[in-house]
Amino acid sequence: MARPKIVRKIACRPAYSCFKPNGVPMKQLPRLTLASDELEALRLVDMQGLQQQQAAQQLGVSRQTLGNIIARGRHKVAQALVMGMALELAPDSIQTTED
Repeated sequence: MARPKIVRKIACRPAYSCFKPNGVPMKQLPRLTLASDELEALRLVDMQGLQQQQAAQQLGVSRQTLGNIIARGRHKVAQALVMGMALELAPDSIQTTED
């Protein structure tokens, strides 16, 4: 049985539900889903420039877990950009809290 996920502290809510290549209908595009914790980790580390230890504390996870979350998020963003895929921003699929 899988271990339950720790509650993540998500402070970011995306303004839009997806990003896609211009001029291609959504129904014609393959889709990738970016989880809310992946978006929050990318925001904290890549946009705000926090060190991973600081970002992990804000997210409420270990530094190693944050590193795994960031790696997954970056991979999905790169794959969507390079392969012309739609990137859907998931509604909260895990339990979250706002500070």
